Amino acid sequence: MQEKFTHFNRQGRGRMVDVSAKGITFRQAKAEAKMFMRAETLQKIKEKGLSKGDVLGVAQVAGVAGAKQTPFLIPMCHPLFITGVDLDFQFIDEENCLVIEAVVKVQGRTGVEMEALTAVSIAALTVYDMCKAVDREMEIRQIRLLEKKGGKSGYYRRA
Repeated sequence: MQEKFTHFNRQGRGRMVDVSAKGITFRQAKAEAKMFMRAETLQKIKEKGLSKGDVLGVAQVAGVAGAKQTPFLIPMCHPLFITGVDLDFQFIDEENCLVIEAVVKVQGRTGVEMEALTAVSIAALTVYDMCKAVDREMEIRQIRLLEKKGGKSGYYRRA
């Protein structure tokens, strides 16, 4: 782990980190978000029983789009030529929970952790938007990095 923040210049102002001297390598990040909701809402999502349609299908597309838009949403992120984005949805019925996972891949000079985190965030917000008419008390929790591969700092996996 680095011991200092890298997104500040000598004057303490924000900057985009210069990655021009770094080599191009394979990098991958996996992130998740958990959504908690009423059991009835979770069931409606499973059965595609909401009037707005296939919630997870729309959330899948939104998550991919979100990953691709990351540098426009987070000012110091580099625009990347992302080589792959995939989202996976799992239901944990006993917790009334929808788990959203995203894996983002790139051949580049900087990692894709922010893209993976953005993908699950946008997917979760899309689920909320599509289901808010039936459950305004849904909660999005535990947006977090699960794993990263590649780059100078190497491999990381959440314990």
